[in-house]
Amino acid sequence: MIDKKKYKQSTIITHAGQNSSEHFGFVNTPVYRGSTVLTETSRQFRERSSRYFYGSKSNPNTESLSEGIRLLENAEGCRITSSGRTAILLSLLSVLRNGDQLMLADNVYEPTKQIARKFLTKMGVETLYFNPKDLDTLEGKITKKTRAVFFESPGSLTFEIIEINKLVSICSSKNLFSIIDNTWATPLYFKPFKFGVDISVHAGTKYIVGHSDVFMGAVTYNKKAQKYVEETFDILRVSSNADDAYMANRGLRTISVRMEKQFANALKICNFLSTQKKILEILYPPFHKSRDHKLWKKYFSGGGGSLMSIVIDNKNENIETLDKFIDGLSLFGIGASWGGYESLIIPIFPDRETTKEWSKYSNSMVRIHVGLEDPDDLIEDLRRSLERI
Repeated sequence: MIDKKKYKQSTIITHAGQNSSEHFGFVNTPVYRGSTVLTETSRQFRERSSRYFYGSKSNPNTESLSEGIRLLENAEGCRITSSGRTAILLSLLSVLRNGDQLMLADNVYEPTKQIARKFLTKMGVETLYFNPKDLDTLEGKITKKTRAVFFESPGSLTFEIIEINKLVSICSSKNLFSIIDNTWATPLYFKPFKFGVDISVHAGTKYIVGHSDVFMGAVTYNKKAQKYVEETFDILRVSSNADDAYMANRGLRTISVRMEKQFANALKICNFLSTQKKILEILYPPFHKSRDHKLWKKYFSGGGGSLMSIVIDNKNENIETLDKFIDGLSLFGIGASWGGYESLIIPIFPDRETTKEWSKYSNSMVRIHVGLEDPDDLIEDLRRSLERI
């Protein structure tokens, strides 16, 4: 096993979770499809002491992947799930009980809100929303029933960066679990456990897989949350299959080179967009003219995701104008998800529970994922479409 204290991040990415001596010398862990795992003795079966007990709990492929992510994020442990949604669900079900209260940042991924509204309510868990830019109000909302705080940084669609030190301090003082969706930054660019966060969630479908062809999630955790996550995972078995874990492991080996290129492309595109009169605002914290750039520099280690939102000057709030801009692009596919090698774009309509700030941009916002294409080609594509509107 690789020693994370001895090697730098790129070396860990290349070698973490690889044990070729256990697999007849093959560099990549072969795919282990299977449900039943045999033990050598009855005692091993009774005591559950063998390395693998049943295929739905773990196998060499999920173990290899989880070890790589765990080392990159400096976590106590990691569990691999079948999707980003099941990772979110696992993190919440691990720490919430009937009668508890969840504090949820109102700029999180919409499916997280759906889980809260349509599933947690059936468990008897109440959800209260908070503005990620107003942590004083958050602190005032916390009651004896509050059990956890779930947030993203940056947030979905509007890309606010939370003052994480303050948030973790609030959680620690109230003995709450802090949970972050770290999909945008990945373990490369933000280390949640360094700042005292308890649980980190990843939609590995995005940057970890990197090729838009596999669903996968991951939940990493510290010692405080370990027994809760591991016990809940063992009960639910919301696990990935061996084939998907193999593909995700392959994607993990190239995550740094892909994200470095996409990050550089994103900044170059931001520089272009900032010169265009038809662009009112760029929501991308790594860009020096964007909101929360100083907070991004404070918490993130030199990079980040290539996902951003932009606001188009659409004075008449005409949805056809927004459609015309999107449909006029040739290199940006119109599709959900992000994190793959290809550039994407979708119209967005931020719906927030604590602020009406974004309603003034009706029919004026798009979310862009910057891929691995030549940035000059992407810029020319954007230029032509902006000229058409």
